[in-house]
Amino acid sequence: MKSNYRAISAFAVILVLVCLQSAAAQKKPKVVILATGGTIAGAAATGTQAGYKSGAVTIDAMIAAVPGLADMANIKGEQVSNVGSQDMSFDIMLKLAKRINELMSNPDVDGFVITHGTDTMEETAFFLNLVVKGEKPVVMVGSMRPSTAVSADGPLNLYNAVGVAIDPHAKGRGVLVVMNDWIHAAHSLTKTSTTAIQTFMSPVRGIVGVAAYGKNDFYNTPQWKHTTASEFDISRVDKLPRVDIVFACADMPRDLIDASVTNGAKGIVVAGVGNGNMNKASLEAAVNAVKKGVVVVRSTRVATGNVGRNVEVNDDEAGFIASDELNPQKSRILLSLALLKQRSNTEIQNLFTTY
Repeated sequence: MKSNYRAISAFAVILVLVCLQSAAAQKKPKVVILATGGTIAGAAATGTQAGYKSGAVTIDAMIAAVPGLADMANIKGEQVSNVGSQDMSFDIMLKLAKRINELMSNPDVDGFVITHGTDTMEETAFFLNLVVKGEKPVVMVGSMRPSTAVSADGPLNLYNAVGVAIDPHAKGRGVLVVMNDWIHAAHSLTKTSTTAIQTFMSPVRGIVGVAAYGKNDFYNTPQWKHTTASEFDISRVDKLPRVDIVFACADMPRDLIDASVTNGAKGIVVAGVGNGNMNKASLEAAVNAVKKGVVVVRSTRVATGNVGRNVEVNDDEAGFIASDELNPQKSRILLSLALLKQRSNTEIQNLFTTY
């Protein structure tokens, strides 16, 4: 009789422990990691070589390789694509954004992490910042070293990204990027080094905060419209209009702009010299493009500073748009979305100062 009682008591204790563990697991926030590839999923033959193959590691393998990740949150991984971000496309961006918006209304999902290559991370981050519809944290993360490298930076970056994604203080700040312990806003960050792990900077507005082993300290909230305040809706969009970037330089030939017009560009962003300037020949080509219905935005190849309207170029007369703080690659993203519907030059200019 006593042995039966002991057996029942032991079973009851085990049952209680299992229930407690189950309850603890249910209390943990849930994060969906959407993987697109990049260096963070890269692999090389040795741990000390510069060359590697991007997108060689699956999201499940990446998650399993980060100690303590499962203790922070219930993680679900999905492989959206597996490419180096030099091959990131609008098709993949649209697929990614639509999947986030689909999951955003799920009450069981508390936040999102997107693994992505660093080459075009700022473009995808800014795109998502304009089209994601929800306040739940959306955090992008990558690495500068492949997963097989000595001192690979990807695992800790991913750990910190999940830490930001489950942080209630991250809500409502738009799409964030976590790299090398820094939290950046999608509007402001840019890649500044080809190889250094501290490649991302937010030189004009500064970082949003810092992340340290899953603990975060937020400094500021981005001021521009984004996510739930954004007017852009891609729910029925399958293709974005063609917008080209033309890089300005000394003695720049006009035929670069002419070629964009001839090949069907609906918009052109000029990565101008100085305050968005270009030489006389290219200026004439840009004016001609506007007359043919192409929207021309003057941005700059300079790392920091605003491109002001009507400063050295008469934008009102030429019909140009000034990019304000947006660099050429982000100007292209915004203009592509702006051209989804008919807008006046004044309306497009307002977008560049509010987004």
